[in-house]
Amino acid sequence: MKPMAHLGVGIGWRPEIADAVERLPGLDWVEVVAENICPGHLPEALLRLHERGTRVVPHGVSLNLGGADRPDPAKLAALGERAVALGAPLVTEHIAFVRTSSPALEAGHLLPVPRTRDALDVLCENVRLAQDALPVPLALENIAALISWPGEELTEGQFLTELVERTGVRLLIDVANLHTNRVNRGEDPAAVLDAIPLEALAYVHVAGGVERGGVWHDTHAHPVPPVVLDVLAELRSRVDPPGVLLERDDDFPPEPELAGELAAIRAVLTAGPAATAPAAPGVPVGSAAPAAPDAPAAPDRPVAAPDPRPAGDDGAARTRVGLGQAALLSALVAGTPVPEGFDRQRIRVQARALTAKRADVVARLAPELPSILGGDEPYRTAFLAYAKGRPMTGGYRRDALDFAEHLLIQDLPADPAARRRLTAWWRDRAGARPPRRVARWARALVGRAA
Repeated sequence: MKPMAHLGVGIGWRPEIADAVERLPGLDWVEVVAENICPGHLPEALLRLHERGTRVVPHGVSLNLGGADRPDPAKLAALGERAVALGAPLVTEHIAFVRTSSPALEAGHLLPVPRTRDALDVLCENVRLAQDALPVPLALENIAALISWPGEELTEGQFLTELVERTGVRLLIDVANLHTNRVNRGEDPAAVLDAIPLEALAYVHVAGGVERGGVWHDTHAHPVPPVVLDVLAELRSRVDPPGVLLERDDDFPPEPELAGELAAIRAVLTAGPAATAPAAPGVPVGSAAPAAPDAPAAPDRPVAAPDPRPAGDDGAARTRVGLGQAALLSALVAGTPVPEGFDRQRIRVQARALTAKRADVVARLAPELPSILGGDEPYRTAFLAYAKGRPMTGGYRRDALDFAEHLLIQDLPADPAARRRLTAWWRDRAGARPPRRVARWARALVGRAA
C-alpha cells in the first residue's frame, strides 16, 4: 500500500460556514459531502478554496457498500466525477447500509452492517467493484451505531482488518464513532486501535455529540468533548495520522469556536512523543515516503489476500444479508415486528431518531413547507403523522414531495390560502398537476383500505 498523502488539519465544508472556513487560520484541507455538490456548478466559496490550493476530498454517504445489493454504477460514476472535478487524492465512504431493494426502503441514515462472514464477503465484493470503478483510491469510515446485531462472528478490529487485507481499501477512522460505540455497544476504542492495520489509515474524523439516557448521539452539532479528544490522543500515540478533520453539520458555532476546536485538535497531535507510522511495503522505516500527487492518480490496489469463501457463494451470502437488513430496516421505518435478538428498546430509540432526522432534513431541503404550514411546530406534527405509516422509498427530496401530496390528498392545510401555496409549491417541483378531488378521494380510500 502506497504511503498516504499528508493532508494536515481540516474541516468539513458546509455552505452555512463557507465564509468562516475561508478565514480559518492554518487550514490545510476540507471535506465536502459528495452528494451535495454538482461538478459543473461548484459553490463559489468552494472554488476559491480549491483555486488557492486547499485540498478538497469528496465524502460519499449513499453508496450503500454494506448493503446486500451491488453498488449502483451511476452513483459510483457520480462520486468519481466529483473526485476528478476537485482534483482529490482520494474519495471516502462508509461501512454501512442505507437502503434495501426488497422491499424498497431508504433509511436516510447510516446503519451498521452485521459483523458476520456473510456481511464481510458482500462488503468486500462491493468494495472491489467500487475500487474498479473509481479513478482515485477509496477509504471507508467506521460508523457510530445505536444498535448491535445478534449473532456477530467478528470484533470490530477483526472485521476492519480482514476488510483491508482482502481489498487493500484504506481506513477513515472516526474517533467520535469509536467513543459512541464504547457508550452504546460497550466496545473499547483502544482495543479497536490495537487491532486494526494503522498503515492503512487515510485520515481521521473528530466530531461532537451528546449523551441522553445512557445513549450517545453522534450529532455533529455539539462541541468536541474531552473524551473524544482522548480517543484521538490514543490514536496519535500509535500513529502520526496523515490528516485529521473536524466535522460539524448543524447548530454551527461562531467562527472563534470553530478555530478553537481546530486548535484543540492540533494540540493533541503535537503533544507527547511523536508516533511513527508503520512503514508501507517497500519503504524502510525512517525513510521519507514519496510525495503523493496533488491531482488524481490511478487508484492503488495492493494485492489482496485470497477470498476464503467457496466460489459461487456470493449470491447466497447476498440473499442472507439482504433478508436480515430488510427485516431490520422494516422494523425501524415501517413498524414491522422487531427481528429476534435485537434490543427492542434500542430499536425504538433508533426508529424515533430516524423519523426526527427525516423531518429535519426535509425541512432544510424544503424550508417553504414549515412556512406554509404555520411554523416549525405545526410542520413537525404534520410530518410525524405522515411518516408514521409511510417509510421513505426515494430519498429526501422525493419525501418532501410525497409529504406535500399527502397533505393535499387530505385537503390540508385547512386554510385555503395555505393550501393554494402548497399546491403551487408541489406543482412547481413535481412538474405535474396536483391530484384532483376524485383522485384524492380514491387515494385516500386506498390508503384506508390498506
